[in-house]
Amino acid sequence: MIYNIAIDGPAGAGKSTIARRVAKELAFVYVDTGAMYRAMALYLIRSGAGKEDVKEFGRLCQGADISIEYREGEQTVILNGENVTPLLRTEEVGNMASVSSADPKVREKLLDLQRKLAASMSVVMDGRDIGTTILPDADVKIYLTASSQKRAERRYKELTEKGISCCLDEIRRDIEERDRRDMNREISPLRQAEDAVLVDSSDMTIEEVTKRILQICCEKFSLSDREQKK
Repeated sequence: MIYNIAIDGPAGAGKSTIARRVAKELAFVYVDTGAMYRAMALYLIRSGAGKEDVKEFGRLCQGADISIEYREGEQTVILNGENVTPLLRTEEVGNMASVSSADPKVREKLLDLQRKLAASMSVVMDGRDIGTTILPDADVKIYLTASSQKRAERRYKELTEKGISCCLDEIRRDIEERDRRDMNREISPLRQAEDAVLVDSSDMTIEEVTKRILQICCEKFSLSDREQKK
């Protein structure tokens, strides 16, 4: 059986951390959609495109084949047969990804690639529009959220532990502004799917959130198995 799990929610809710843990516990593949956008950005750069060549993105992106594999226990991003994982965190790639990810043709191409992955293996995907747009038929849909104050406190702690000076109030305002943009963007706005289970992590630990989502998944999968056997 192939199962798909979609985890959506606002910035700073802990989606990636939780998605990785859930995928590991279930022995599913965690699909890092952000890494796929970076791989596409790398492909566009290699194709000779610059950030200003927006009109060319739609044509150029059609030649990219991007997938996720696990090699020696590590997630690997494959671009046209090449492991490009070590190349995805450069500033050049990040800047290109920021621009190209807004292009409708690029998003359409990656949506198709992400759906192909989900059709071939059991996956956990996280993002803003997984359950509403990318995997509308996912077996389990989670809307993971937390108060803007709690998300800001987590980000503040993360930054200060790295020795980065920051202001908690500014972080909270930035998070609230990003929420506003994500919820009101024209293409695939952030929203809770009608059949998604709401999980508010404001007063939960990472372990508690992981356990709760695994419980939801196990209940859903057991039900699905029983229904299939009827």
